[in-house]
Amino acid sequence: MNKIKRLFFECKKHILDFKFDAGTSRGVLKQKETYFVIVKSNNAPFIFGIGEAGPLPKLSLDDLPDFESKLNQICKELSNLEVELSQEEIFDFVKINIPESLPSIRFAFESALLDYSNKGKRLIFDSKFVSQREAIPINGLIWMGEKDFMLEQIDRKLQEGYDCIKMKIGAIDFEQECDLLAYIRSKFDKNQITLRVDANGAFAPEEALQKLNKLMDFDLHSIEQPIRQGQILKMSDLCKKTPVPIALDEELIGIFGLKNKTQLLKQINPQYIILKPTLLGGFRETKEWIEIAQSLNISWWMTSALESNVGLNAIAQFTATFDTILPQGLGTGQLYHNNINSPLIIESGYLVYDQKAKWGI
Repeated sequence: MNKIKRLFFECKKHILDFKFDAGTSRGVLKQKETYFVIVKSNNAPFIFGIGEAGPLPKLSLDDLPDFESKLNQICKELSNLEVELSQEEIFDFVKINIPESLPSIRFAFESALLDYSNKGKRLIFDSKFVSQREAIPINGLIWMGEKDFMLEQIDRKLQEGYDCIKMKIGAIDFEQECDLLAYIRSKFDKNQITLRVDANGAFAPEEALQKLNKLMDFDLHSIEQPIRQGQILKMSDLCKKTPVPIALDEELIGIFGLKNKTQLLKQINPQYIILKPTLLGGFRETKEWIEIAQSLNISWWMTSALESNVGLNAIAQFTATFDTILPQGLGTGQLYHNNINSPLIIESGYLVYDQKAKWGI
């Protein structure tokens, strides 16, 4: 294997501006700070790999006030080191040199090094998604907000041809949210439109089952994280009794090691898990979650963590290496006024990689 004797890392900050006020259960987002990790060598200064580190506020393990200084320090410490540019050696290098408490930085370095190993062409994982324009089905995301705003989003997504809609709930009155779900179902049955909801832990444990029984009326595909993470016994009990399949999301954050991951999934036994490489620590950690879930007959899908198109591209290419037919949560590339131009486009509810388009980096 070829070794690069002198590899250099740097990071650049980028403020992403939302096109609208993005409502979540943790507040409203207007901007999102993200950082691009760039890797070069003195042997080929015009070739570079790029990855993205963008912690989610109030959620990521590495949502820290000194995040930028930590990232700069890691870039400095890892520069001038030799790196074997095979996939497994890259994963080993990142695991050894970057602590698991900095998951988004691990994700960024894995992406940047994999990109660099493929000559800086933004090819992170090779698949038919990139080479043959094989599309990935995605869900249309409905953000929290006033009822009229959410209704407007629903109509737009339906007109755009999505057959899977995901609605964030927990921010407005529960009955109003049920009215919105009823509106969708009045137009399309479950065979026409798949409906997912994401509670982001908004339900109190004592009311969760009652609300799930109400939500059952709308033929939902699943509900993400109905109660706040960390309530293992209560979540396990809810997964046994629920009339609506439950998908774990935030519950996976901060869980590392094969034993701990297996124990969590065996104890809760959810119907689904949702995977965000930025929050979980990169591709190797995410792949381990997939392998454990599959061994326990738990299904999964991938979701972005509001990355720019740099991170989204890496996650989409990773997703395409697996055989999955479920719609993925990868439709976030159109959220920002100032996203990075990329070959990623959305066509009637599918994410497509258009090789004719150029990267804006």
